[in-house]
Amino acid sequence: MAVSLLSWQDGNGKVGRVIRIGTRKSQLACIQTDSVADMLKQLYPDIHLEIIGMSTTGDKILDTALSKIGEKSLFTKELETALERNEVDLVVHSLKDLPTTLPPGFTIGAVLKRENPHDAVVLHPKNVGKTLDNLPENSVIGTSSLRRAAQLKKRFPHLEFKDIRGNLNTRLKKLDEKEDFAAIILAAAGLRRMGWDNRINQSNCLIVGALAVEVRARDADILEMVSVLHHSDTVLRCIAERAFLRRLEGGCSVPVAVHTEVKDSQLYLTGAVYSLDGSDSLKETMQTSIVANNKVTEVDEQVQRVGVTASKISGEAQDRAERLGLDLANLLLSKGAKEILTVARQLNDAR
Repeated sequence: MAVSLLSWQDGNGKVGRVIRIGTRKSQLACIQTDSVADMLKQLYPDIHLEIIGMSTTGDKILDTALSKIGEKSLFTKELETALERNEVDLVVHSLKDLPTTLPPGFTIGAVLKRENPHDAVVLHPKNVGKTLDNLPENSVIGTSSLRRAAQLKKRFPHLEFKDIRGNLNTRLKKLDEKEDFAAIILAAAGLRRMGWDNRINQSNCLIVGALAVEVRARDADILEMVSVLHHSDTVLRCIAERAFLRRLEGGCSVPVAVHTEVKDSQLYLTGAVYSLDGSDSLKETMQTSIVANNKVTEVDEQVQRVGVTASKISGEAQDRAERLGLDLANLLLSKGAKEILTVARQLNDAR
């Protein structure tokens, strides 16, 4: 097997295997990675986990908007390079950072249960008690996402939106210590993982948010090890979302929104596209059953669906989820989504 051959020995002479986990160095990334490591340690007490932090392109380029950099793997490339070179055995990502098409030889071996999927409004201390609705005209709101900005421009035309970069600590410091922003928009799940629930002043739009573990597709034992972390409903939701985004070629440079919900064995998918100023948009919802039939079928462990390998989850349900994403994307395309996104890309490139 093409996996780490490193081993460790405790004081009693017991030998265990070393599993190296790659992560970004930011505090939030480290917290997220530690949570995954804790789960693995509980499940496999004989392994020794080593966490290796590294900086990515997205961490280094902080003076340019994400939508202007043009690199699809801003927060993953360096981690995947380490994975390719066998310097790490698995990598923990925020799923939203992973492109819908992974480099050859890699797969998402685990998608963990999704936490709060909302965006959070964090207000400047002087604005505490207010909401986006009653902030003064032309108040500046900071966000690193075109999608967030477009959605909010549509709902709050009296506000201005400007790019803000950096990790959570950096962005909160920019908000609190300067007068540049009346508020900033962040992922609620990230704030909660950092223990900063008290900074959430308002929850808004929905985003794609879950933790994912990326591995080398050929490493069957590592893939088997992390697969127990899969959360079935979240896997199906993420497959539908990623299929939708891949079909629309959605990324940092276009305002595309997607949300899923599982209720009564039905998977609901809502998708939308926006112009940069939010004035033009399309939004639709579709659903599919995720209950597999009674026929017992063996799931091919080598099959990936939009980069996800989940051999212990019904292949039929996964296929339905992927088809749902494609069908919803095609519906929006038939109603003019391509034209909206093309203009959005052109305007973004020209800015």
